[in-house]
Amino acid sequence: MPTIYKEIIIHASPEQVWDAVSDVGAVHQRLVPGYTENTIIHGYERTLLLPNGGITREVIVSMDENERRLAYAVKEGRMPLLHHHASFQVFPHDNNGTKLVWITDFLPEHLADEIQARIHRGAEVMKKTIEAEANKGTVE
Repeated sequence: MPTIYKEIIIHASPEQVWDAVSDVGAVHQRLVPGYTENTIIHGYERTLLLPNGGITREVIVSMDENERRLAYAVKEGRMPLLHHHASFQVFPHDNNGTKLVWITDFLPEHLADEIQARIHRGAEVMKKTIEAEANKGTVE
């Protein structure tokens, strides 16, 4: 099974990054605005409404406040996935910075290039979005 491991260095405190990552109902505002238009939470299920009219249904598998770790799995989406499980974990990095580790396991293997591209772009958008939110209080 392929695994994609992505480290994202974010210029914001671990507390600020975890606050954004753990806000599971605000993906469209706090993580990847533009990639998602809205987020609907129903129990453990999260539905992401996409700009093109598509949806992605996910299950929030676990959220560990002490370890600052969120795990989720895609149940339904545009891609023909046989399996998907991913996690985010937040670690302190340098002086008041953060390393956000995003690990994704999936099948089938032939989707690796497309999933890698989506993770790369998603990571860029997350970094920009979280840093902009963190900097709001420092520039005002």
